[in-house]
Amino acid sequence: MTTKRQIIVSREDHERLEDLFASGFASAFSDKPYLQSLRGELNVAKIVEPDEIPADVVTMNSTVRLLDPRTKEVDTYTLVYPEDANIAEGKLSVLAPIGTAILGYRVGDVVRWQVPSGITRVCIDELVFQPERDGAVA
Repeated sequence: MTTKRQIIVSREDHERLEDLFASGFASAFSDKPYLQSLRGELNVAKIVEPDEIPADVVTMNSTVRLLDPRTKEVDTYTLVYPEDANIAEGKLSVLAPIGTAILGYRVGDVVRWQVPSGITRVCIDELVFQPERDGAVA
């Protein structure tokens, strides 16, 4: 899925993602390699308090601009939990392959993941909004 590196996740996001993986919803998709990869990354993630998240790390509810290095196409998404996902509104589920790929990575990182036609990649070009950085975390 990605260059193997330790991702950074807030304690709150980690707990909520753990609950999500324990739910019946995620167990229905547990055979998906990208979810297994996220599960593995969460197992070894650096877990920090929300106010300790670096300003350039993709967290839940972050809005991120992604650049395809091959085509130079740019897409902007907000990374959300599955119940809030709506791709027409640019709300990308953390359980979607690209969502699992970008969580916890930093601006400038090139993230790769498996798709049916091979491996695709994007560069995390800009973090337009990050709740922790921008004071939107309760």
